[in-house]
Amino acid sequence: MEEKKLAIIATKGTLDWAYPPFILASTAAALGYEVQIFFTFYGLQLVKKDLNLKVSSLGNPGMPMPMAMDKWFPVAFQALPGMESMMTSMMKKKMKDKGVASLEELRELSAEAEVKMVACQMTVDLFDMNPADFIDDLEFGGAATFFEFAGDADITMYI
Repeated sequence: MEEKKLAIIATKGTLDWAYPPFILASTAAALGYEVQIFFTFYGLQLVKKDLNLKVSSLGNPGMPMPMAMDKWFPVAFQALPGMESMMTSMMKKKMKDKGVASLEELRELSAEAEVKMVACQMTVDLFDMNPADFIDDLEFGGAATFFEFAGDADITMYI
């Protein structure tokens, strides 16, 4: 029986959007899937050596807020200076308190499970990013690299 394949396109670069690609990839790999994640545009933030990701409640109405703030706290106040840092700290604390693995741990687990990680070369060039800023074992390729794998994938996800 041929190994199943999972192809993921990661396009978001915030803390809350960083978890799904690595959780899904590491889980699929543990279940015997061959997995590739193609990081493009803001998703490239997830494969930088220095992870400095933030979370924002702006534009994310589904985000549960402490003290039911999502019910009474005006959206405009969420744009005030310091709110993003506060929300990021709260999210990190909640994850730690609930025993959720850190993003660094999930990324390392994915690498150990032989999840292939590919950075979009066009996006790296577009934003004048330095390839040295990215994790080791990251491959660089274009859309054709993704399609070469995704064309035979059993499941393809856009995150």
